Parts: sequence; structure tokens; C-alpha cells
Amino acid sequence: MAYYIGKMTDLGFTEAVEKLTEELQKEGFGVITEINIQETLKKKLDLDFRPYIILGACNPHYAHQAIELDDKIGALLPCNFIVQESGDGTEVFAINPRETMGKLLGDEIKEISEAITTKVQNVLDRM
Repeated sequence: MAYYIGKMTDLGFTEAVEKLTEELQKEGFGVITEINIQETLKKKLDLDFRPYIILGACNPHYAHQAIELDDKIGALLPCNFIVQESGDGTEVFAINPRETMGKLLGDEIKEISEAITTKVQNVLDRM
């Protein structure tokens, strides 16, 4: 399995970011960080880059459970979601918690990573 999961969508870039934020809320996630790569590269390096945004999403219930089991897991939080324009439309991708958390850490975290992966996949399925 890949370290990410995702899909193409027919939505435009801005519409995809808005829809992603809505769908994350339905699964108990809140967007706690937003990094606009296009703006950052223009500002810092004077580079023109395609629309590309990273949304850091957190489900407080699962984050708390994971941190109680392993206080270093914060290095893998929040769950990052990417929306980017591509030649074929708009791509929406997310970190794959099953691969990143579940394989790196113990069995207790594996159960949480499976639950989070299901929620992430639910979000992506509705995009």
C-alpha cells in the first residue's frame, strides 16, 4: 500500500477545498492548519506554481486516544490532506494512517489507525 490514498474529482480547485472541509466535518475532523503552497512559493521564491493546498485535519477523539497510547505520535499528526490542480482536473489525496501509523507502531495504535483510515476513505469517497 502507498503512504497516501486519494482520487481525482470533477470539482474545480476552490470547490474541492470547500467540499473537502465539509466532508471532514461530517467524519469528526476539523481543519487546524492550512498551507497554500502556491502562495508560499510565490512569496518566498517568486515561483509560479499550480494551485496546491495542504489541509491539516484532526479528529480530537482519535488524536487523544493515540497520544495516550504513544506520546510521540504527535509527529504524525495532523492527518494531512492535499488538493491540487493537475492536467486532468483536481486531485484530492490524504495520508494513509493504516500505512503510516499502523505499521510503525504497536497493535493498540493499529486499531486506531484502521478507524481513522476508514474515516479518511469515507471523506475521499464523497469527493
